[in-house]
Amino acid sequence: MATLDARPIIAAGEEPFDQIMAAVAGLTENEELVILAPFEPVPLEGVLSSQGFTYDAVDIGNGDWQVTFRR
Repeated sequence: MATLDARPIIAAGEEPFDQIMAAVAGLTENEELVILAPFEPVPLEGVLSSQGFTYDAVDIGNGDWQVTFRR
């Protein structure tokens, strides 16, 4: 399982999309990617769904979300 915490990236005013896509590219066939974000990343869910991923999004409190992507 790979994990990327996008919260500090977003808090610094940066966009984590390139880092997320690099993490996606580095996944092995059955490896999951867990994204931690300060909001539900609906656009990312759409992008990765179009690439064959399913996902589970969970509100983990304080406005933060954990989204697990699987091929």
